[in-house]
Amino acid sequence: MTVEADLDAALAEAVAPVLAGSGASLSVAVLDLETGRSASYGGEGRTYDTASVVKLDILAALLLRAQDEGRGPTPAERTAAAAMIRRSDNASATTLWQEIGGAEGLDAANARLGLVRTTGARAWGLTQTTAADRLVLLRAVFGTDSPLAEDSRTYITGLMEGVAADQAWGVPAAGTGGAVKNGWLPRDATGLWVVNSVGRVTACGRVCLVAVVSDGHATKDAGVRCVERAARAAVSAVGAAL
Repeated sequence: MTVEADLDAALAEAVAPVLAGSGASLSVAVLDLETGRSASYGGEGRTYDTASVVKLDILAALLLRAQDEGRGPTPAERTAAAAMIRRSDNASATTLWQEIGGAEGLDAANARLGLVRTTGARAWGLTQTTAADRLVLLRAVFGTDSPLAEDSRTYITGLMEGVAADQAWGVPAAGTGGAVKNGWLPRDATGLWVVNSVGRVTACGRVCLVAVVSDGHATKDAGVRCVERAARAAVSAVGAAL
């Protein structure tokens, strides 16, 4: 087996108890930035609703557009972006969604960033994605080999490090120094919850990027607990292999 396969197996073993008896579905991906080692679990053959984690894509698309025009974000764009990421303000997200050209603009930007299984929807929160694609986007934000300029990456990082206290759950549960964007959405058809979390965390001296996407939770709180357990399992699985 390859190292990656070994890590995938270790992660699968760690995540299995998280889902036991819950009826939920979950996919998680993790990358150790120093070693480049990664692991993933779940998600084969299916995608998940993004809910508000797509706001990170919207911001990246906005900044790519500004870069192409040889400028930084305007004061109005900065105000909307800060509300969208730090407070997960939906009205601000809709304003910027329209500015980037909706689903078509999102898909074009994500193609430049290397995402291959994320597809914009008419309603931004129903954009489809995978944990693996979320990890690609995180690498574009927190890595150095990225279409996003350094000042754009720094700007996004600062917003993700400053989310409202009541939204600092999910990936930050796996360590310290969290930078995060979460998403949650009750589905009318089933009454069940979509709960997602993506971000960066430091654990035992390692900086890890973690993406968890999930659905089928009976309540938001149950989804948050599940996502946090999966994030901790992912970081532990990578760390144990070093």
